[in-house]
Amino acid sequence: MLDPRLLRSDLTGVAAALARRGFVLDVETFAALEEQRKAVQIEADRLRAERNANAKAVGQAKSKGQDAAALMAAGESLGEQLQGVEKQLEAIQAQVSSLQLGLPNILHSSVPDGQDESANVEVRRWGHPRQFDFTPKDHVALGERIGMDFESAGRISGTRFVVLTGGLARLTAPFAQFMLNLHVGDHGYREAYVPYLVHSTALVGTGQLPKFEQDQFAVRGDPGFYLIPTAEVP
Repeated sequence: MLDPRLLRSDLTGVAAALARRGFVLDVETFAALEEQRKAVQIEADRLRAERNANAKAVGQAKSKGQDAAALMAAGESLGEQLQGVEKQLEAIQAQVSSLQLGLPNILHSSVPDGQDESANVEVRRWGHPRQFDFTPKDHVALGERIGMDFESAGRISGTRFVVLTGGLARLTAPFAQFMLNLHVGDHGYREAYVPYLVHSTALVGTGQLPKFEQDQFAVRGDPGFYLIPTAEVP
């Protein structure tokens, strides 16, 4: 989520930056909600201060043996008013948060403007692409010869899945262990085994929800869970 302070201090600049990636920010709606939030926040602070002052007056009246009934009644009224304003503030803040969570990230200034990949700029090149005297096969065609079974996976789970068999299946564990050994042993990382199922708050905190709700696999229940897309979420 974008820094709320940036949205409040430079809403026009944020809108212009988002427009570079084809996103239209509803500036009027956001600005109106922000004005409402400020006004309600000020009212909540005023009522809270008045309630505290009233509570102090009640204590002073009682300590002097005076009748504090009127002050206590006023305190109850102030409490009810404050409760209503706080609910109003919570509702406005929920709308603001919903808008903020739906915003994409701002592009870096070095990213070129463009509608598609044709506007990309080549920054540098390392090495030379290999030239073949035959038409190379793609990884699917090569994989099917050594144990990648897309047809069976399609019947079991649908598209975008694969069944690995034989030596190719046996390679997956050593590859994973090699990666762990390399980064833990040589690069200073600490290995962690994290849950595969998380609450929605973890996905909100890492920017997966609500933007990419349709891309998640959910486990419905009470409480509900989501399968993690990557280990960075937990």
